[in-house]
Amino acid sequence: MGLLDGFLGNASEVDIKKVETDLENVLTDNEKLQNAFKIIRDLIVFTDKRLILIDKQGMTGKKVEYHSIPYGSVTHFSVETAGNFDLDAELKIWISGSAEPVSKEFRKDDNIHKVHQTLGKFVL
Repeated sequence: MGLLDGFLGNASEVDIKKVETDLENVLTDNEKLQNAFKIIRDLIVFTDKRLILIDKQGMTGKKVEYHSIPYGSVTHFSVETAGNFDLDAELKIWISGSAEPVSKEFRKDDNIHKVHQTLGKFVL
């Protein structure tokens, strides 16, 4: 687990104190981090107010996209688990006003269920 999981695309939980420091310019004054998962270089961050999808781009990862999704705008979401021959699992999140879902791929691992549960906790 850990470093090897990150390289393989497995979601691993991240220490929210470190993420909080990295997101000090993104979070609002009263916003609290609840949970964070890392997939290779990207992050899925759950706060008490929104979901933040962080996409590090380029060779160095200095260019970063922060996609904020208020929980109230999530219309539905799904998880497709990995199979015997298809090793990828996928999380899809549909947002009101958008026809196509936001999609994140995971390698075969159990943490996609933890991400799914956490999303359900805040959306439902």
